[in-house]
Amino acid sequence: MPGRPDSPDARRPGPSAPYRRDDQSTQESHVVKSTAENLSPTRVKLDVEVPFEDLKPRLDQAYKTVANQIQVPGFRKGKVPARLIDQRVGRGYVVETAVNEGLNDYYQEALAQTETTPMARPEVEVTSMPGVDGEAEGPLKFSVEVDIRPEVELPDYKGLKVTVEPAAASEEDEQKALDELRSRFGTLKAVERPAAQDDFVTITLTATVGDEQVDHAEDLSYQVGAGTMLDGMDEALEGLSAGEDAVFETVLAGGDHSGEKATVKVILGGVKERELPEADDDFAQLASEFDTIDELKADLKEKAAEGAVTGQGIEARDKVLEELVKLVEVPVPDSVVNEQIEQHFSQQGHSEGDEHDTPEHRAEVESNAREAFRNEIILDKVADAEEVGVDQGELIEYIISTSQQYGMDPNQFAQMLDQAGQVPMIMGEVRRRKALAKVLEYALVTDTAGNTVDLTAFVTPGGEDSAASDDSADSADSADSADSADSADSAPSADSPAEAEKTPAKKAPAKKAPAKTAAAKKAEAEGAAGSEEAPAKKAPAKKAPAKTAAKTATTKAPAKTAAAKKAEAEGEEKAPAKKAPAKKAPAKTAAAKTAAAKKTAEDTAADTAE
Repeated sequence: MPGRPDSPDARRPGPSAPYRRDDQSTQESHVVKSTAENLSPTRVKLDVEVPFEDLKPRLDQAYKTVANQIQVPGFRKGKVPARLIDQRVGRGYVVETAVNEGLNDYYQEALAQTETTPMARPEVEVTSMPGVDGEAEGPLKFSVEVDIRPEVELPDYKGLKVTVEPAAASEEDEQKALDELRSRFGTLKAVERPAAQDDFVTITLTATVGDEQVDHAEDLSYQVGAGTMLDGMDEALEGLSAGEDAVFETVLAGGDHSGEKATVKVILGGVKERELPEADDDFAQLASEFDTIDELKADLKEKAAEGAVTGQGIEARDKVLEELVKLVEVPVPDSVVNEQIEQHFSQQGHSEGDEHDTPEHRAEVESNAREAFRNEIILDKVADAEEVGVDQGELIEYIISTSQQYGMDPNQFAQMLDQAGQVPMIMGEVRRRKALAKVLEYALVTDTAGNTVDLTAFVTPGGEDSAASDDSADSADSADSADSADSADSAPSADSPAEAEKTPAKKAPAKKAPAKTAAAKKAEAEGAAGSEEAPAKKAPAKKAPAKTAAKTATTKAPAKTAAAKKAEAEGEEKAPAKKAPAKKAPAKTAAAKTAAAKKTAEDTAADTAE
């Protein structure tokens, strides 16, 4: 009976117990009898038999339901006898109704009996229904084939050898840090010349698909080269002077026409360039807690050195993971990968065959999905072997760190995660991070000069926090596509089924914690391009102003998980505008770690623990 609306045809997470059994096992209870047979390392077949005695209450209820749906002369509605229902409607319809109502419960019980953890939607076939294709009071029989979480043999992961680049910050790194700080406090000055890279411009956009105008937005602020709006925009703007226009072809990234080719006309309203303040003592006092520029430079030098060490640790961590994965053969269920691929493309609003949905891009997403799945299975196994747990403090710190990356208040971010049911997923990610840190702790790391690298600081909780906030972090559980418009959720890893309980809910599309991209990390959006205060780098024109309801068609959709998309959307709305911080550089503020923020995060963590 495939295709019934109430059959378990969606991914239904099973019990949290791992899948362990011989090639064939049988478990019995007073309700159902289940036989499990391994078809492959990632697929199992369940044969389930439900006694008529257990089905009968549902059958009686089905008769009542049908009796309320039909009219029979001489009988009040709901009082039609079963024999007349069999004559007029057919017993087969009533039995199917009863089976539809109970099939998922029987399926879930079979999963629990056989300790099976499904990873994708099951394929169900009903082989015998009482009174239809079996005895009148015979058992209900059905079989289920479903992909499962594979068991792997964990190799000796202690003493892995990797080589990394030496950790050294150059003078260029120190100067770059100083220039980035100066840019936060720069001012915008109108200029009468063609627009160039990094200039701030005011523009008007009109998008048409065929002969239909689908979007129009005026007085948008944008930084040339930011890449935060439509593809082709930067090339069209460079060289334009105030009052001039250009036309370019692009693919819309949002709105009702997302994924469609469009012709966009951009009119340049004005050009401003950013003037940086002098790097002197006055600037040091304005931008930091230091009194002199020498003190500020010394601090930036120290931070650049710390950043180099963190970068070295990340390189070591990624290479250690690569070496670990080479030692383990992890079978990957095709259905899990295929489902994530389709989820990736459907969530981005693209149609099959458009410029975004290409064979090359699909192959890339598939490769990322398989890699993420293998990483997850292996690191979960390491976490089990090392008895890694996640305490409330670690969860709080992760939530606070991640919320900062999206420019969100930690209170709001924690509440959003809780409401979306994403906290268990976050805990799984933190646990895998700790497992990978443990493998790195055991590793033998040297640099290209032959020196032994001490990563003690990196693998401590503080080191993990630092790594967690890095732009390029987490090959351990990422499934990112290289496509700049939609990388983060291209192939989310499949850990929901293993962490969820028996709820017959669809697997959450977000396997990744919303901590993958760096766009929001720098989001101290201190100003619009029309302001006299210079905004932070790449902050301008992240979103079109609320002047037009159609603005989504001309602004790139953020590339995040479901939770992350909401996080960035809310973060942008609340981003400060117009003015840079008055005293300290944003990197030195600690607003996200206020007592109120921690209180909300603690409440969320405590609720999850309970």
